Amino acid sequence: MRALIQKVETARVIIDRKPHSAIGRGLLVLLGIEEADNREDIEWLAGKISRLRVFDDSEGVMNLPVTEVGGEIMVVSQFTLHASIKKGNRPSYIRAARPQTAIPLYEAFIDAIGRHSGCPVCSGKFGAVMKISLVNDGPVTLLIDSRNRE
Repeated sequence: MRALIQKVETARVIIDRKPHSAIGRGLLVLLGIEEADNREDIEWLAGKISRLRVFDDSEGVMNLPVTEVGGEIMVVSQFTLHASIKKGNRPSYIRAARPQTAIPLYEAFIDAIGRHSGCPVCSGKFGAVMKISLVNDGPVTLLIDSRNRE
């Protein structure tokens, strides 16, 4: 399971030219799921993201997690995080989980990050063509892979 996390001032998802979801200050999590992912990956990743100390404390040092700043979290499915460009120039998505595997794990991740963080959580729509706009704060962008557990 891969997550590209961005600390944002705001983020929103538009589907079919209509607002779908939006957050203020918080974290935008683009989530890629592969066939080998499971509940253990979900719990580890949701906990790790909830505890990331990327928000400024009173001294201006990135020392606080989203849970301590009244932040929100947005989770958007992003199968392209598992793209391989090893051969040629056209990405291969063979490692990305198929919908029958990915949808239940995506939904379980949304529940888990809400449980771990206690923050309001909204999401995109799995499989939809989405327009995502954001104001990255920092900028702070982190990539976490549950296979590496870094």
